[in-house]
Amino acid sequence: MRAIWKGSITFGLVNVPISVFSATESHDIRLHQVHDADGGRIRYQRRCEICGEPVEWDHINKAFDDGDRTVVITDDELSELPTEKSREIEILQFVPSDQVDPIMMAKTYYLAPASTSAKSYALLRRTLEETERTAIVSFTLRQRTQLGALRVREDVMLLQTLLWDDEVREPDFAGVDKDVRISAKELEMSQALVENFSGDFDPSEYTDEYQAQLRTLVEAKLEQGDTVDTEETFGTDREEGEEAEVLDLMEALRRSVSAAKEKKSGSGSGSGSSTPKATSSSTAKKSASSSSSSKDEEKKPAAKKKTAATTRKKTASKKTA
Repeated sequence: MRAIWKGSITFGLVNVPISVFSATESHDIRLHQVHDADGGRIRYQRRCEICGEPVEWDHINKAFDDGDRTVVITDDELSELPTEKSREIEILQFVPSDQVDPIMMAKTYYLAPASTSAKSYALLRRTLEETERTAIVSFTLRQRTQLGALRVREDVMLLQTLLWDDEVREPDFAGVDKDVRISAKELEMSQALVENFSGDFDPSEYTDEYQAQLRTLVEAKLEQGDTVDTEETFGTDREEGEEAEVLDLMEALRRSVSAAKEKKSGSGSGSGSSTPKATSSSTAKKSASSSSSSKDEEKKPAAKKKTAATTRKKTASKKTA
């Protein structure tokens, strides 16, 4: 596997160097569009609807349409917007794992220790496991600030991007709240049916039949020589388009706990608790740097399927395009 991003997890003064890997991949066979007469590749042009001429990327801006009016936004204007390029995954809050609704989860990444010493990684992983908590984090990916959930799966920490609250739609359609009468007998029979189909979930027992048959078709055509020369018909494809220092753990944890207690006692005398926000941890860094600099000369920082060939004929839910 190849790391797509390197940075660190920060909470309090503790710094955990990590490497980020994509945890999922699509198994779909990628198909192109071609001319049925000669097999030539079909490509789409970016053509202006006013002048009718093809437009190069250098002359393309972005725009927002509210239905009546269109606002054009140039690349220069976009470049002036505040963008984050931080390599930190900042922990904002630890919450009970069952409070994170699966509907909010999007892309999943593996987090691996990026230091020669994995003690801080192991400490955070074990803490999440034993407290049965999920860490809500803020991080930057592709210049966008994102919300995420940090949890543990089979001794590996996972980072799952979360949708923002206003991105989850409320169910607004007829039929759900309709008053329907269900008899005790109907419910009993339904529950019996569920019991008959019950079992432990084993993902390897289910296969994507469409993709399996498509792959068989492609391989058969290749074996029979039913192909065209890629270079002649498609031409050349046109593409568009530190490890962090680990603090002394015990000292960092002591300072973090002390700071958290002071903050909690201070907020208790105020008018109410505040909602955690995705703010920069530069202040914590400066404090950590000053506390660890005096120790540099004495201590060095720690740097350190079942295959899908099962013949059981379970049919997965029909895949919709």
